[in-house]
Amino acid sequence: MEKELTNINKKVLLIVLIAGCFLSTLNQTLLNVAMSDFMDVFHVTAATVQWLSTGFMLVNGVLVPITAFLMKRFSTRQLFISSMFFLLLGSVLCACAINFGMLLTGRMIQAIGAGIIIPLLMTVILYLYPSEKRGSIMGTIGFAMIFAPAIAPTLSGFIIEYLSWRWLFIGLTPFVLVVIVLAFKYLMNVAKITKAKLDIISVILSTIGFGSILFGFSSAGSKGWENPVVITTIIVGIIVTTIFCLRQMRSNDPLLNLSVFKYKIFTLTSFINVLITMIMYADLILLPIYLQDGRGFTAFEAGLLLLPGAVINAFLSPVTGKMYDKYGAKPLFVTGLLFIIISMWGVIDLSESTTYLYLMIRTCILRIGLSFITMPLHTAGLNALPRELGSHGSAVNNTVRQLAGSIGTAVVVTVYTIQVTSYQLSMETENISAMQLAISSSIHGSGNAYFFMLVLSFVAFIFACFMPAKKTGKQKNTSKKTVMQ
Repeated sequence: MEKELTNINKKVLLIVLIAGCFLSTLNQTLLNVAMSDFMDVFHVTAATVQWLSTGFMLVNGVLVPITAFLMKRFSTRQLFISSMFFLLLGSVLCACAINFGMLLTGRMIQAIGAGIIIPLLMTVILYLYPSEKRGSIMGTIGFAMIFAPAIAPTLSGFIIEYLSWRWLFIGLTPFVLVVIVLAFKYLMNVAKITKAKLDIISVILSTIGFGSILFGFSSAGSKGWENPVVITTIIVGIIVTTIFCLRQMRSNDPLLNLSVFKYKIFTLTSFINVLITMIMYADLILLPIYLQDGRGFTAFEAGLLLLPGAVINAFLSPVTGKMYDKYGAKPLFVTGLLFIIISMWGVIDLSESTTYLYLMIRTCILRIGLSFITMPLHTAGLNALPRELGSHGSAVNNTVRQLAGSIGTAVVVTVYTIQVTSYQLSMETENISAMQLAISSSIHGSGNAYFFMLVLSFVAFIFACFMPAKKTGKQKNTSKKTVMQ
């Protein structure tokens, strides 16, 4: 197998895969600041328009657990080109949408394509590169994975303000076509195809289980935790997911191999992954709420504030990848979380006089912290696994991220809503206008929600301190001698 891999033009292969990953990741967050525009265009409520995000996440979350099977059953080339075709088809359908149903259908077709790209990319890295070089390569991939969602709000805000919402999809189409053409010409197969059998019962269980959890938590923010639908779907999701996990542990050929959690470093990085994802997703929701509802900034201005941090994050990612190869995960995690703690501490006392520049600098600090953690986190987890479990580790990683993003968003919106409501009740006797009350309560709610995220940051820091330090050359030689004896 190794001889076959040395003949592959690794650079060309990576460029094509990273280009596809960039477009797919960009597409995931491109609509976040366009929701109010869609409400006006299609005359739908906030709860309905939210399905553009929820539906995408549901399809993505349901598809991710079966990616390990797909990567065994189909070639790298087949999977990548298929996912790009789904992205293309969905984009064309969205661009031509004449009603909300058509737009939502196109969005969910896009999600089918997006669901497999990142797990596929991670697995290819495991096959192509030895563990001591993966940090640098993961850092390069991080440039695409981090830069795309970070510039999406700015790009989307500009398109909404100066062009038509249809250009969110029209603009994506030619780039996807170029990637498909390049994939047909240059993309080669990496892993061997096996005639793996699909466990239909496990697919049904994972679809119902993960789908219900994602739907329940994503609905909790808008419908409230006391809503019967929210409570029922979360309970059903937890029960069915538990049954799914038990089935995987007893199976000889599991759909999602949970034995990856027997490796302590993988389990530890998964815990940190959950907390970091919750913090990251929550910030992407809270900051625009504060800027637009609390301060009256436009969607474009809110997106523009995120741009410097996005650029810093993207360009630091390859650097931190090389640092991971040299120093290991622990010093990077500790450094990154110190930056994140500082950035959260800086926004727990937001006010109407908090300056735009201050928030921009604070966001840059957060993004520096994330660049020290995001890709090294993936690399450390996957490096702890043997190669045959790589695709399963990648699938588990991305499933965890989907669930953490959904739960984090729901929890932070709940904290924000509770604080806003309690503040409004406490100010009922005060003689202030309804508009001023709405603004001040939004600012108060944002500050308190950020305090909750500060607590999560400290918890993640404690977990990071338990990461083992990188072994030196002498330690590696000693451990080899011990094994030989």
